[in-house]
Amino acid sequence: MKGTLYGVGVGPGDPRLMTYLAVDTIQKCPVIAVPADGKENAVSYKIASGIVENLDEKECLNLTTPMTKDKAVLNAAYQAASNQIIEQLEQGKDVACLTLGDPTIYSTYIYIHRIVKAHGYATEIINGIPSFCAVSAKLQDSLVDRSEQLHIIPSTYDIEAALELPGTKVLMKAASKMPLVKATLKEKHMTGIMIENCGMPEEHIYHKIDEIPERASYYSIIVVKEGDHD
Repeated sequence: MKGTLYGVGVGPGDPRLMTYLAVDTIQKCPVIAVPADGKENAVSYKIASGIVENLDEKECLNLTTPMTKDKAVLNAAYQAASNQIIEQLEQGKDVACLTLGDPTIYSTYIYIHRIVKAHGYATEIINGIPSFCAVSAKLQDSLVDRSEQLHIIPSTYDIEAALELPGTKVLMKAASKMPLVKATLKEKHMTGIMIENCGMPEEHIYHKIDEIPERASYYSIIVVKEGDHD
């Protein structure tokens, strides 16, 4: 019998925010996979190791995925990662691929999932708490009320049009373009709050755009609520 691939969301940072299902799934899989060059470099592994017993004893696959928008380079990396996983599945081993937050939200995992599934292997997704929900809870406020809209925006692309949308805007992946993101918000006289490394030891909250550093962690989220204007 061939193994099953599980895409496991480990949540936003605090190991205690992992679901029982996520912990149980990781525990029962003899093999784990992380999107990094070595588990010591994988934030998802560090989170899971805070609550999953004997995690270090499991076989670990290092899935190297470069930070680029070159689709040819990315597709080659996804295929190579899928091949590593398929090799384990062929041996009848279940594999738990650890991913931050939820596997269905801007996750590298989903591309690997699709390839493995297309090759006829059993796959499952174990959802986790999304980072922006953790951010909203940390700020002790809702993301949206009543009929307000919620927009999740990848900030590595053009955000100007998206910022004109009604309701709350959640800017994800803003770190690599932080100077541009900050400039755009200020040009539109919009304000917001950013949490860097929410739920992690290095967590930091910035209540004003001017407070946000030009260089921030990859795990930074800016929340711009409707009516947040200077």
